[in-house]
Amino acid sequence: MRGKVLAISISETKGVPKTSIPEAMMIADFGIEGDAHAGKWHRQISLLANESVDKMREKGVEGLCTGKFAENITTEGLNLWTIPVGSKLYIGQTVHEVSQIGKECHHGCAIKQQVGECVMPKEGIFTKVLVGGMVYVGDEIRVEAIDEMVRL
Repeated sequence: MRGKVLAISISETKGVPKTSIPEAMMIADFGIEGDAHAGKWHRQISLLANESVDKMREKGVEGLCTGKFAENITTEGLNLWTIPVGSKLYIGQTVHEVSQIGKECHHGCAIKQQVGECVMPKEGIFTKVLVGGMVYVGDEIRVEAIDEMVRL
């Protein structure tokens, strides 16, 4: 499976929409340099497919742009929520391991208040950075799903 990086976004605090940037330094076992979600835990990077955001646009939610759901990487061409935990994502110079599919939206989530509904709980995914490096908007994302690794 292949897709691409449509946008990269960061924020200084958690639970708020993020600001888009053209490139990011991803640090192994930490996350994106300068992002509030970075740290030594299992949700270092959040990814959301633009196709998921399109579902919200189709419901009539206006003003949606990349980073609105607090995702670090907005992708194109992948149904992220179908990628099994443990799978590897090769993004730019980096390697990630899928650590979680979806999440619970915390009470009083600014995103849910602004948008009315959040797709991250069902369709967003999270990764740990295994190999750090630079990622740029437009970089290819190659998925090595866990079931594909077993067959090798």
